[in-house]
Amino acid sequence: MAEENAAPQNTGSNASGGKGQKPTLFIILAIVNMLFVIGVGGMLWMGKKKQDAEPGIDDIIKGEKETQEKEAQSKDFIGELIPLETFLVNLSGSRGRKLLKINMELEVDGEEVQAEIEELKPKIRDIIIVILSGKTYSQVSTKDGKDVLRGEIRDQVNLFLTKGQIKRVYFTELIYN
Repeated sequence: MAEENAAPQNTGSNASGGKGQKPTLFIILAIVNMLFVIGVGGMLWMGKKKQDAEPGIDDIIKGEKETQEKEAQSKDFIGELIPLETFLVNLSGSRGRKLLKINMELEVDGEEVQAEIEELKPKIRDIIIVILSGKTYSQVSTKDGKDVLRGEIRDQVNLFLTKGQIKRVYFTELIYN
């Protein structure tokens, strides 16, 4: 009988030894699981922090609206207008058969620029004549062509102005035949 009692105790020690490993394995798995949950939480927090730093669609729309309002206010303001004499030029590629007659005014924002333009009027007229005579009928006959021409005249004249800039060029008369 003594041997019978020894055998069940030996089996019991193996079972309890197995039970001893299960809690250790369970603790290790719980720690790994907690580390995984903390890692996922950290990544979500970093993603939220990054998303808050980037402007949202509402911020972009608000900024665009403010920019458009500022541009509208600046476009409504008309500065000093300086009229130029009439330009009459042959259009390019027409062999003298197409003429362009144009009157324009230059918008500036100060008296200093106005005085500078008066001093440089011969130079300004020369550059405008060169620009106009280099255009073809198809380039100046459309609305987009006229807008491009305005921008080109403004940009070329602004290159040699030192006391200010021309804001806009207005065509007060434009006739081509």
